[in-house]
Amino acid sequence: MIKNSLIYNGKVIHKRFKPKEHYFKYNVFSLLIDLDELNIIQNKIKVFSYNKFNIISFFDIDHGPRDGTSIRQWILKNLKDLGIHDNKIKIKLLCYPRIFGYVFNPLSVFFIYDKNSKLISIFYEVKNTFGEQHTYLFKTSDDKTIKNNCSKKFHVSPFIEMECNYYFRVLKPSDKMSVIIDQSDNNGKLLYASQDGVAKELNQKNLIISYICHPLMTFKIIAAIHFEAFKLWLKGIKFVKKKFKINNNISIEEK
Repeated sequence: MIKNSLIYNGKVIHKRFKPKEHYFKYNVFSLLIDLDELNIIQNKIKVFSYNKFNIISFFDIDHGPRDGTSIRQWILKNLKDLGIHDNKIKIKLLCYPRIFGYVFNPLSVFFIYDKNSKLISIFYEVKNTFGEQHTYLFKTSDDKTIKNNCSKKFHVSPFIEMECNYYFRVLKPSDKMSVIIDQSDNNGKLLYASQDGVAKELNQKNLIISYICHPLMTFKIIAAIHFEAFKLWLKGIKFVKKKFKINNNISIEEK
């Protein structure tokens, strides 16, 4: 039985405040996956596969170490670097699934719980369209709303400078989900980005309905990113060249 994994149907909002305003919103669905339930989900839902092609699927290689090795072991190692020496953990990952073999996750969030189901850590896994990834690691308390902040360490948008700060506000997943990121530079608030959703049981019927309501969603996400970038270029927003290439960096933000 699938006990801890959920579907969230909701929307993504981006609002830029300067040097010119820019706004967009689109509907999405995401999965909150208990990594211990992946094989159960695969066995219960015919349209879902784990590390195999299907209409909807999840591949280990899309997250964490991104080399196909154990995400759990990668998380345990990083928890130790964060000062958490606990092997009895539960890991839930908020992400977009692959649809017909393709996915792009601008942001995936790992929620890490101890054996008593208390939230102890959160990892923000950020990707850019160059195939690169940076993960921001935080210890956290088991609050309904998790708040974190850090300096930006990873080139994401070609229209935003690196000298920025992130302010994360995350609603601990339950019947609703919300992730909000405010980005500021030295002169104040620059960008507001959010994703929210309402939970549905993860079963075959609900997953098919979510897919039908958002057909080819993951392809639309990458297309929308480039379309919105084109509109920013038309508005005359300064293009920021990426200075160097990375593969899979990690930063420990709070011990």
